[in-house]
Amino acid sequence: MEKSRVLKFEPPTFFQRIKSMLGVDFYRLFHTPLFYIFLGIAAVIPAMLIAMTGMTNPDGTVSEPLFTNVWQAIATDTPIYGFEGIDKYANMNMVFIFGGIMVSIFIGHDYKSGYVKQLFTTHPKKEDYIVSKTLTCAFAMACMCVTYVFGAIIAGALTRTSFSVNFGNLLCAILGKMLMSLGWASLYTFLNIIFRKYFGISIASSFFFGTGILIIGIGSIVGNTPLLNVFLYGASVYACLSGNLWTVLVCLAVSLAWTGIYNVLGTLILEKCDVY
Repeated sequence: MEKSRVLKFEPPTFFQRIKSMLGVDFYRLFHTPLFYIFLGIAAVIPAMLIAMTGMTNPDGTVSEPLFTNVWQAIATDTPIYGFEGIDKYANMNMVFIFGGIMVSIFIGHDYKSGYVKQLFTTHPKKEDYIVSKTLTCAFAMACMCVTYVFGAIIAGALTRTSFSVNFGNLLCAILGKMLMSLGWASLYTFLNIIFRKYFGISIASSFFFGTGILIIGIGSIVGNTPLLNVFLYGASVYACLSGNLWTVLVCLAVSLAWTGIYNVLGTLILEKCDVY
């Protein structure tokens, strides 16, 4: 008598599960107008900032230029360690503010449409959801950084603003900010897990934390330190036009640290609370 064969079921590995969820999330991302609208917004932001350069006041005088160089719309000349004026933050950092709103809408749709109920029935691992959303939204914000650069170039050419720069420093500044997309996406995903039942509050919280008002306020009380602005606010303020490979590594380290912290916290919340 032949021994009957017993087929063993091999559960999918972590990477197989993430690959499956990423496929769904990226399909949704590319097939929704939301992604392309925010890419357009990211391109318009630098155009508006650069257009403010040398504007004529009602009394006929010309205002002091906000930027003397196109690339100042990308990053500051030197790292920011404290609040040095709102103009210092008026650069590619604004992508992360609008990116937070995009993340809130993207994740909020899962709960408003009821899609998340079906999702957690077929994909019960809560950490998979957190990781997939973080990676998808990080990609979206990195794409916003790219369109932001193109918007700055076009606006600079139209306004005949200087393009002089050390290309290596510029590349490090852009790369550093793009790497921070992962950290910001993890923070916004975490916030939207907390306020998953309150769509309006999730958007407001993403905007609030994205502006860095809380960190700036703390700095005004306890004093500005690199810990506040480089780690707690995000190393995106550390990436600058005098940056180098070390700057990029700092941004990468902070981004990975944020991702680890917020992904773990977000998973714990989903495991212990009603996910719906």
